[in-house]
Amino acid sequence: MESQCPNPQTLPETPPSSNPISRLSANIVQRVTRNLGFHSKWAELNGAMGDLGTYIPIVLALTLAKDLNLGTTLIFTGIYNVITGAVYGVPMPVQPMKSIAAVAISDSSDFNIPEIMAAGICTGAILLVLGVTGLMQMVYKFIPLSVVRGIQLSQGLSFAMSAVKYIRKVQDFSKSKSMGNRQWLGLDGMVLAIVCAGFITFINGAGQERNQSEEAIVDEERNVRIKRTRKIMATIPSAFIIFLLGVVLAFIRRPKVVNDIKFGPSVMEIVKITGHSWKEGFIKGTIPQLPLSVLNSVIAVCKLSSDLFPGREFSATSVSVTVGLMNLVGCWFGALPCCHGAGGLAGQYKFGGRSGGCVALLGAAKMMLGLVLGTSLVTILHQFPVGILGVLLLFAGIELAMTCRDMNSKQESFVMLICTAVSLVGSSAALGFVCGMLVHVLLKLRTPCMP
Repeated sequence: MESQCPNPQTLPETPPSSNPISRLSANIVQRVTRNLGFHSKWAELNGAMGDLGTYIPIVLALTLAKDLNLGTTLIFTGIYNVITGAVYGVPMPVQPMKSIAAVAISDSSDFNIPEIMAAGICTGAILLVLGVTGLMQMVYKFIPLSVVRGIQLSQGLSFAMSAVKYIRKVQDFSKSKSMGNRQWLGLDGMVLAIVCAGFITFINGAGQERNQSEEAIVDEERNVRIKRTRKIMATIPSAFIIFLLGVVLAFIRRPKVVNDIKFGPSVMEIVKITGHSWKEGFIKGTIPQLPLSVLNSVIAVCKLSSDLFPGREFSATSVSVTVGLMNLVGCWFGALPCCHGAGGLAGQYKFGGRSGGCVALLGAAKMMLGLVLGTSLVTILHQFPVGILGVLLLFAGIELAMTCRDMNSKQESFVMLICTAVSLVGSSAALGFVCGMLVHVLLKLRTPCMP
């Protein structure tokens, strides 16, 4: 009888086989919950608007010029937003691949939807291979900080210059051209844009110092009135208010736009890509896009995330893999090729985004619009005041450019500015990178020769 007594003792030993799985699932749920948690409800909502200054113009241009499936693009980019928010726990942006979009808009005949998707798939496949093999992480460790800052500064200034062009000039996104000067008055006039820029500047100021928390700033203030004012202003979602204003003005500018809205998602189909489309997509799209994706979508994003969120640095491997997977899935269904971007991250941080919940909220809104309105949403976006988009893009560009203020030595600043100048004038981040690396190496070789 005693030999059968150990039976009860064996009962507690049955769960261990399932314990590791349950612990793993519990850890995953806990991490996702933490990553998607809002630090501040209004601040995260406001931060979600920080990426729209680049997203809307490119998506609108390709929808008008190349008949891009806007509904499918919104659904897939919304899914990307939610997943990246859950994985990274910071406002990791999802932006269109700008070089591929630029080629598609400028090349009216030979670069259409099949070529665009082929370019995105090829770029994603290469980035996935670079990430999985660890080569991207090696590149990240190899590139000096001054060169990375040069790429960031050039991208930030490029955004800012495009923003000023949006504010000053009437835009034809379908042809990627500026028309005449924008009128001062009107529902999309320069006065409106200037007032919006002034409102955001007054509410958000120059931005929060990265080494100083909001609580510390408040604690340093002895004046109770100033402390209370700071708290009130911190809760005002300035970018969200400006965006809502733009939506209202879009309907006021053309009230009949309501009649053009058709409810229901767009038809989702697999894109047929011929051998010629693969060739054209790779040569005209992938080759110019790849350097920009490596430098701005992976390297610069990793560095910027470590600057903005100390202790939450992400490997170049993981960022490269997520960009690759996004395009290897979505592009087959006609979703616009996408990547992460340092400008989008800076813009969302500028307006208050601090968690993955910021981009998850944006992703949920994209999916809802894609499912409810589909491609008919383009009729509303076409009436959205471009000057307001320029204002949002301006602050995103400035925030990205300001990350370069940590270049303390003259040598670092010299390399950074050479890289920036070549990138801007040559319109090529790859050319700027090569020149920056060359100057960096020459300065390192020169140092031992100096007395």
